[in-house]
Amino acid sequence: MLDTVSVASDDPDREQPWAELGLKADEYQRIREILGRRPTGAELAMYSVMWSEHCSYKSSKVHLKQFGEIPQETPVGKMLAGIGENAGVIDIGQGYAVTFKVESHNHPSYVEPYQGAATGVGGIVRDILAMGARPVAVMDPLRFGPLEADDTHRVLPGIVAGVGGYGNCLGLPNIGGEAVFDETYLGNPLVNALCVGVLKHEDLHLAKASGTGNRVMLYGARTGGDGIGGVSVLASETFDADGPAKRPSVQVGDPFMEKLLIECTLELFRAGVVAGIQDLGGAGLSCATSELASAGDGGMRCELDRVPLRDSTLSPEEILMSESQERMMAVVEPGDVAEFLAICAKWDVEAVDIGEVTTTGRLEITWHGETIVDVPPRTVAHEGPVYQRPFARPDWQDALQADAAEALPRPTTGAELRDTLLKLVASPNLCDKSWITDQYDRYVLGNTVLAQPADSGMIRVDEETHLGVSVATDCNGRFAKLDPYAGAQLALVESYRNVATGGARPLAVSDCLNFGSPEDTDVMWQFAEACRGLKDACVELGIPVTGGNVSLYNQTGETAILPTPVVAVLGVIDDVRRRTPSSFQAADERILLLGTTREELSGSEWAHVVHGHLGGLPPQVDLAAERRLAQVLADVVGIVKSAHDLSDGGLAQALAESAMVSGIGATVTLDGDPFVQLFSESAARAIVTVRADQVAEIVGSAEAHGVPVAEIGATGGDALVVEGVFDVPLEELRAAWTATLPAALGA
Repeated sequence: MLDTVSVASDDPDREQPWAELGLKADEYQRIREILGRRPTGAELAMYSVMWSEHCSYKSSKVHLKQFGEIPQETPVGKMLAGIGENAGVIDIGQGYAVTFKVESHNHPSYVEPYQGAATGVGGIVRDILAMGARPVAVMDPLRFGPLEADDTHRVLPGIVAGVGGYGNCLGLPNIGGEAVFDETYLGNPLVNALCVGVLKHEDLHLAKASGTGNRVMLYGARTGGDGIGGVSVLASETFDADGPAKRPSVQVGDPFMEKLLIECTLELFRAGVVAGIQDLGGAGLSCATSELASAGDGGMRCELDRVPLRDSTLSPEEILMSESQERMMAVVEPGDVAEFLAICAKWDVEAVDIGEVTTTGRLEITWHGETIVDVPPRTVAHEGPVYQRPFARPDWQDALQADAAEALPRPTTGAELRDTLLKLVASPNLCDKSWITDQYDRYVLGNTVLAQPADSGMIRVDEETHLGVSVATDCNGRFAKLDPYAGAQLALVESYRNVATGGARPLAVSDCLNFGSPEDTDVMWQFAEACRGLKDACVELGIPVTGGNVSLYNQTGETAILPTPVVAVLGVIDDVRRRTPSSFQAADERILLLGTTREELSGSEWAHVVHGHLGGLPPQVDLAAERRLAQVLADVVGIVKSAHDLSDGGLAQALAESAMVSGIGATVTLDGDPFVQLFSESAARAIVTVRADQVAEIVGSAEAHGVPVAEIGATGGDALVVEGVFDVPLEELRAAWTATLPAALGA
């Protein structure tokens, strides 16, 4: 018998599988209190996915609230849409706005690497599309277990193929990202996906269902059994030693359908026939219906039996929970329905009218005329449980911080320093990532200005004025383990610096906060500290957090991942023709070091690779120094010939990358301990190259902004030479740098 609202009222004591759906006893009781009865099976399905950790942010809301304290102005203009929308929208001038966001698809990518990663890209692209923007680029911050591990060989090729396969088929350039390896990600890889979209101010669309009598249109792919419960349940559970406790099927992506959906949706926007829109991602129809209704006039009535299905055996509960991809929901005025359907038909996109907007304040869903859902939509979408999870500084934190890497044995002779450089450039985290990035199209659409291996990705927005935007993503999880407050800030300032080295002005932040189980007080302390660090840094740097994602339960048994608060920074550049490349551009240019180098080796790649060590305090954060450095880099756009930030691997890695990518060598002279100068990972530093006759101009700008500056050498030749210490032919350096991934994964 169909479990309708009337049946639920007459049958209050029926046992229901609330625990199997991930609800706690008190959560189930709260649902009964809201409804004044037991939920129907369909209502239970909706609440279970919408109140999951992934969808409701129930453990993180109390900490995320502080991002609202950050001023919403940027150096260009106001934020047009922020936290709570599908994605943040930033004014970049000339009537343009940019929307960007980074999200996670971690657990699905462990279960089914290709589809997990592919549908992660598809989902973030639809979030951007739902704001009224044309998606123009993607990025992929990735984390894996040790490169030599069997499971890394299982998940990495599939994840990379999924990211590339979906993005390439959509015709979107992949302009940046990361691939980081650490033991804690074994069994729990991180697949974070970012998308950037461009729109005019007047094209902004929001997710709300307003206008009594307006029609609710479902369009795109048919609903199937793939992804039932999907990411909403899968991402809300800890992995045990044998795999995840719950394994709902991972969604299956169809990028060609998504490409049709993108073009169809953009034409619907241009035609002016969309009053409100929401993509269908995590929690599927449960999310789209409840969020649209609660953000609009408060009521909606839908006929679930009108939803087109790929599998006719699906129950109403399964239809509501399915996370089948490539679907959108639009609110359309009755007079526009015919044109809406005609445009969908033109693009061969199936569309059906499944309901209407009401003023009842209720979300009502019927199945063949019988009411199976009758709920206040805000209680589903926005008023789920909020947990004040207990947290405390771990009792092991002091001992960890006391075990400083600065005390480790270090190379002293030229030969030892040379060997250290070759070992580091060949290490998994610092080696050439072309094995990965060559699987991505970086230049499709013809507007890519910078991409891997540059410090940041850059896209031209306007072909006449050459207005552009730049994006970078970064995070060093080891720094965050040593000090999560400082570690989150170091992730932010590295992205900020990478955008600045390309010549753009940093404007806004999106984040993807990847942590272990929120039920672990140590993990919640890390999370709380990271949020506090991000908020404080954004306030001081004057850039808002536009939105983002929280991914918890990234834990296998008792082993949590390194706290990994990935931070994306978006910047604007008035003329992309004046961007600054990362690699050396010509011989006989002077190399200048901007910033202060300290003996900061804890958490460094040197400590990690050479000693397998993690301990001490991360590099000092100096937000004022980062801001001053960014001002210098903005002032000298068009004068400097190249700029490269100093971060993982320190000065040695920056010099090596700048030389290897260009094929132009360098000779440098260092003051002080060459080991510290080469391998320290002090923040707020960059190297720039400039013609000899323009050195004074760079020095003048640096001194005016209070940024330390030193001329350390010149470009030229076919080797990297550290005077009086060692020299390495570029051919030998490049052989070490490029061999690692092909040797491990197959050419």
